[in-house]
Amino acid sequence: MRDPYEVLGVPRSASAAAIKSAYRKLAKKHHPDSNTNDPKAATRFAEINSANEIIGDEEKRKQYDRGEIDADGKPRFQGFPGGGSGRAGPGGFESYSFRSGPGGGGGGGNFEDILNSMFGGAARGGARSGGAPFEFDSGGIGVDLDLSVAMTVPLEEAINGAEKRVRLPTGKELNVKIPAGVTEGQQIRLRGQGETLAGHRPGDLLITVNIAPHAFFKVDGSDLRLDLPITLYEAVLGSKVRVPTLGSAVELSIPKNTSSGRTFRLKGKGLPRPAGGVSGDLFVTTRIMLPDGSDAELESLMQKWRDGRPYNPRRDLG
Repeated sequence: MRDPYEVLGVPRSASAAAIKSAYRKLAKKHHPDSNTNDPKAATRFAEINSANEIIGDEEKRKQYDRGEIDADGKPRFQGFPGGGSGRAGPGGFESYSFRSGPGGGGGGGNFEDILNSMFGGAARGGARSGGAPFEFDSGGIGVDLDLSVAMTVPLEEAINGAEKRVRLPTGKELNVKIPAGVTEGQQIRLRGQGETLAGHRPGDLLITVNIAPHAFFKVDGSDLRLDLPITLYEAVLGSKVRVPTLGSAVELSIPKNTSSGRTFRLKGKGLPRPAGGVSGDLFVTTRIMLPDGSDAELESLMQKWRDGRPYNPRRDLG
């Protein structure tokens, strides 16, 4: 992947807040749901998410800036650990000595051991062809073959499950089954679908699921929250209004003299719980909406009310 700072368009000196702001703007701009006619939108969106996972995380950003991990979050090769015979060579690289024969001094394992540690035993039996084994001063290399991608799904698909197609950084595409009831930030592991390297078990594919913002529901744990617009006369006189849910719509009774911001709880109308668990609730908050444009008759009525029945809802604020 490209340099995360370049992907998000921020300098290396950028503050955490600047990085967060840049990520949000780019994620909104390149979200696949907003670019349905652009086949490259999903790839750009995944790259933006991956960049944010590196420099949007304080610890990973420090590791990246120190050169300990690469742009994909994988550890960089820092030389062979252990062994005191490593010496700084030209360009800052460390040099290590190979020795032949069992009496090379200092130990550190023979070349067959090194190959076995690197290639899982694939080189077994191939290092002693000349009689005397080779020896090396230090230990093996850890190889991370896992791949990480982000996937954004609509709320309905997170609840009911779906099959989605994901494009990997390698260019490979896979059909992935999203289980019903998946939550924000949950990871799906597909074993053996990561990168491959001779002599090593294939890595895994780690998919982080993000739930796309809904048009009117907000997810709060297992609960849902909804702002419900109501008219001035519904608030004053009371009424029954239609409220959408994840299933069919229901009627909510608005009592007389309901203020804007009053919250009603619809039990069991939130996110369903799998395996027969208790579902969350839907919290509905009223928002009084005035008619669009000016209304002389309404203004006249409010002036009479102000002059004849004044009241101060902010009296407790000091």
